[in-house]
Amino acid sequence: MPLVTLTVRKPKSREFKTTVLDAVHSALVSSGVPAADRFQRIIELDELDFRFDPGYPDLQSERNNDFVLIEILWSVGRSVKVKKKLLADIMASLSRSGMNPENVMVCLKETSWENWAFGGGRLIHA
Repeated sequence: MPLVTLTVRKPKSREFKTTVLDAVHSALVSSGVPAADRFQRIIELDELDFRFDPGYPDLQSERNNDFVLIEILWSVGRSVKVKKKLLADIMASLSRSGMNPENVMVCLKETSWENWAFGGGRLIHA
């Protein structure tokens, strides 16, 4: 069950947020996540509350106010090959939507299966 969190600067349109969330979900499904397994949230912050370097480390173009930080919390076990394909799928989808991939940062965070309680406090993988 991946948990996807987008962090963006205010204001962002519904279309902008939907475009990013749909791109991430499509890539996750392509990597083997069930289509119904969709848990997503968006954090919109003021400029002073979401700071980032415009060019770090060596971007081809600078980040701007449409910068998106995508965090994907998911269970351990995916290979580097799967992660690279996930990232490529996300960037390709966002590029087709007119977004600059240099304006997108992705952080993959892994946790062990026994750390997920999907409902009712039940650890179904413990």
